[in-house]
Amino acid sequence: MATVSNLFRSLLLSVLLSFVTPVLFLGGILGALLAVSYIPGIAVLGEIGQELILSFLSTFGEGYPLQGMLTIGVTCGMVGGLFDIFNFYLYQGVRSQ
Repeated sequence: MATVSNLFRSLLLSVLLSFVTPVLFLGGILGALLAVSYIPGIAVLGEIGQELILSFLSTFGEGYPLQGMLTIGVTCGMVGGLFDIFNFYLYQGVRSQ
């Protein structure tokens, strides 16, 4: 029973971290580009970068950048969970030998 509890705890943590990481990464890039867009002389680079990132996110979100960011986060979370389950399966196989 402790093994199942450890699996679910590890799985929840893996999915949560795998979801939060790309969301924070993309949010950090957008925040940095927003800050750059207020600096005279290189404001154009910040604005162009924002438009590119938002159009990239809109591609995954059916026209909505926030939905695109959540889609990427959910996908990464699922992949992180699958890797955790695979690792748990491999560990169980080694342990029983």
